[in-house]
This record gives sequence, structure tokens and C-alpha cells, in this order.
Amino acid sequence: MDFPQALRERRTSRRLSQLELALLAGTTQRHLSFLETARSEPGRDMVIRLAESLDLPLRERNDLLIAAGFAPVYPQTSLTAPALAPVRTAIEHVLEAHMPYPAIVVNRCGLLVAANDAFSLLTDGAAADLLEPPANAYRIALHPRGMAPRVANFGQWARHVLESLQSALRRNPDEELGALYDELLRYLPAESPEASPLGFAVPLELRTGDGQLLKLMTTITTFATAVDVTISELRLEAFLPGCQFTAEYLADRARHAAR
Repeated sequence: MDFPQALRERRTSRRLSQLELALLAGTTQRHLSFLETARSEPGRDMVIRLAESLDLPLRERNDLLIAAGFAPVYPQTSLTAPALAPVRTAIEHVLEAHMPYPAIVVNRCGLLVAANDAFSLLTDGAAADLLEPPANAYRIALHPRGMAPRVANFGQWARHVLESLQSALRRNPDEELGALYDELLRYLPAESPEASPLGFAVPLELRTGDGQLLKLMTTITTFATAVDVTISELRLEAFLPGCQFTAEYLADRARHAAR
């Protein structure tokens, strides 16, 4: 894809007019129009300013630079590289600190990067092949041989997960994530979803192996100031108890496991 087309598609996907983007990037609508019609060629700094103004992920900022004929600016370091040892340590600390509640770290397409011991509560009973690396957390969540049979409000929960992925795709199209979304969509039940919750979040209502029903809510944390593609795409998805019974159950479970 050439730069004019890439710029135009990213601007329109964010529903910004040329004037609005020009103001954000500190340029004129006329100059932006010339860039989108290939009547002008952008400088490197202008491409970076436009990418920042569009709030593009670092991966897409690199793609926009390449489309304009420039080298990528943002590195993409393997998470196993020595340079990212502090990041790995930080992730381990955060996951451990979240005990006794489940927490995982995934990449942009849901591949499981790390998890704490409490995550086994969610994967209990899931097919072994779904858990083999590289395991995908979203596939585990919605697959008929994954968590799905144990989720009491599966229709509601599955739609919540898929709507989140669809929103990400609308903002930042991604071929790999798009293929995963199409797969997960097939697992969605045909019937209408349950009534929307009266609370402030969509809960995960999970049946345990001993017949209990837990209510969990999710929070998502990202490395907002990351300048490395790999780090910027990591998401910490933490599950919190949605009721007192769930909090007590998870605490008791952790105490028994420690004995």
C-alpha cells in the first residue's frame, strides 16, 4: 500500500476530516490534501507527527513510515532478549501480586505470554491441545472444548469478548486478529444474548469443578509509554471477584494450594 492510500485509510477509519487531522498534526488542510493525493511527499518528521496524531499503534507507525519510504523508528525486540529482562521481571511481579485472582499477559492477538498460578482455575477441564504453546487466551475462552461449557452466561460473555476484538479491528485492522475473530464468531451461540447486567461491567459467570458459581470482572492494563513494538502490544488482563463469595472462594483455594 502506498503512503497516500495508507494515510487516507487510517484517517477515515478514525472518522477524522482532513481539517481535523491537519490541526492535530500542526499542518494545513491543503498540505494534508496534497499528501493524500500524492501531489506532495512527506518528510520523516511529518509522517511521525501524523502517526502520533492518528494515535496509531507503534507497529502501524512503522508501517506508515515504510510506506513513505523511510526506515522504521520503533524497535521490535523479542521478549526473551536480555534488554527486556526488566520488563519480564515487572510482569512476573504484577502477576504474582494479583494472586489469588487469575491474571494473564497476552499479545495483540491474544497469544498467552505469561500467567499466574490462579489462571488454572479458568483453564480447568479445557482440552490439552488448546493449552499447548502458543496458546491463545481468546480461543481458550470461547472454544467449545475450552472454557465455554463452564461459562453460565456464555452468550453474553462471548459477545463482550467479540465486541472488544471487533472494536480493535475497526480502529487498527490486523490480518491475524481478523482471522481469529472470524474463527471465534463461529463459536457464538445463535440465540439472543442474556439481558445486559445492571452493574457497571459484564461479568464472567464461571462454574467450578466442585459446582460453585463464581462471578469475575476483568481489567486491562497496557504499557502506555512503551516505545518498543513488542512491549506496546502487551496486555495484562486481570480478573477480579465480582462478589464476596468469589473473593472468599479464591482466597480459600490459594490457601489450600499453598499447603
